[in-house]
Amino acid sequence: MADPGRLELILRKPTVGWFPKPTVIFNGRGQPAQWGTGTWQVSPTDPTEVTVFLFNRLWKFGRASVTISPGDHTPLLYRPPLFFVGPGRLARVSNESKKRMPLAR
Repeated sequence: MADPGRLELILRKPTVGWFPKPTVIFNGRGQPAQWGTGTWQVSPTDPTEVTVFLFNRLWKFGRASVTISPGDHTPLLYRPPLFFVGPGRLARVSNESKKRMPLAR
């Protein structure tokens, strides 16, 4: 069973091209992140807004945001846009589909 105060976030790196490291924000506070799978501490009693974006020293892009309810610890998957403009995607991932995912590069 998952720890009630932890959230698993899968940051999927694009297979083509160079992309900067993602920035992850929980309730307005930035957190260091790398491509791949990580876990972060979240409040077990209050809703948490999760935002991910990329920054290439000129502009932000690939922004995606979702609010999770207290006690909802379904893993989240972030996918950046194909090009250096536009929004990214941040969605919940079931454990079954997570098992079928290839490892991050």
